[in-house]
Amino acid sequence: MRVLLSTYGSRGDTQPIAALAIALQALGVETLVSAPADAEFVELLDRVGVPLAPAFMPVHQWIATAKQSGLKLPQLAARMVGAQYDAIGAAASGCDAILATGLFPSAAAARAVAEKSGIHYIKLAFCPCYLPSPHHPPFTFPGWPHPPGMTDNLALWAHNAEAMNALFGEAVNAHRALIGLPALDNVRDHVFTHRPWLATDPVLGPWQPTDLVDTQQTGAWILPDTRPLAAELEAFLDAGDPPVYVGFGSMAMQASENAAEVAIAAVRAQGRRVILAQGWANLAPVDDRGDCFALGEVNQQALFRRVAAVVHHGGAGTTATAAMAGAPQLIVPQVADQPYWASRVADLGIGVAHDGPVPTMESLSAGLRTVLVPGIRDRALALAPGIRPDAAALAAKLLVEAIVRSKQVTSA
Repeated sequence: MRVLLSTYGSRGDTQPIAALAIALQALGVETLVSAPADAEFVELLDRVGVPLAPAFMPVHQWIATAKQSGLKLPQLAARMVGAQYDAIGAAASGCDAILATGLFPSAAAARAVAEKSGIHYIKLAFCPCYLPSPHHPPFTFPGWPHPPGMTDNLALWAHNAEAMNALFGEAVNAHRALIGLPALDNVRDHVFTHRPWLATDPVLGPWQPTDLVDTQQTGAWILPDTRPLAAELEAFLDAGDPPVYVGFGSMAMQASENAAEVAIAAVRAQGRRVILAQGWANLAPVDDRGDCFALGEVNQQALFRRVAAVVHHGGAGTTATAAMAGAPQLIVPQVADQPYWASRVADLGIGVAHDGPVPTMESLSAGLRTVLVPGIRDRALALAPGIRPDAAALAAKLLVEAIVRSKQVTSA
């Protein structure tokens, strides 16, 4: 059995895919990952022994190209659909299934490859809010805000389908015509399918059943990490009280030019030391005082068990890792699903949701004063054991079973 796992996005998309890949390999399934060939993703997949079939372009290069081109979203989608179809199609040769996530044009390309090849296809989401439901509204797209006065979630999801047709329909259907596939009236529902998968922890990101989609929730796919912490980091941790971790992952934090300066000052104002993760925002110390430790790649699973709190952007993976470690969280959400995760940690009482994407000395200080109280840590530690660390293994078994069933249906 051979499976292609396809994604195009940030590390938050690639790392859980890697977790599923090694779980599939443990079952004897030949597994290949199609992802952007940025250095951090190449290193990640190489470290865990998962083969990479490069996507059409590294994601950092795509971001720069998109900005320089001046093209609107529909034109950019047209470029990505065709290029990703070629990249995914080459990687899918001999595969029994494609599981796809990441940017919508990439997932649409993966769906088309599966159709042309006659192989099983699964659409994957890493947040409940990406999937149609009467229990929550959809995200908005540029130029397609929610209509004034429209508050009914079902109506908003119908509007969302119209928006996605307007933004992506021409690109998707033009490419489908080129490769001999019929045009679609609803590109969203075709790419999402009626039975998408949801890789979120049921406690952190619960799914409420709906007739709109028959979602398979598997739990969060957490990549096991046994790497030791660097000796210098261990020495810093041992030299005083637990520090506060600050890192914004794949967020450039362009709206906050002095994010590192503000964060360091706010942490120091609480009498705490700080660990600063560089990330895509290139966070760096502002002076040479010994209470700030800067790092790049690190085993967050080990580190988060040693810190007083985790200040981050609210990515699904970072949220789950911090929750599994029992670390209080202060989330400064930037885009997409991050406000959802911020609201979830606040609702669960294991953290604080920052108001808005731009942190200030005052707002971060207020958040830290709240998140560092003992009660939040007690709740975080109590919740941590309930998060399953083996959900990727469960998902791997479900995927194998789905492939077997699809072959039985095809041969019947």
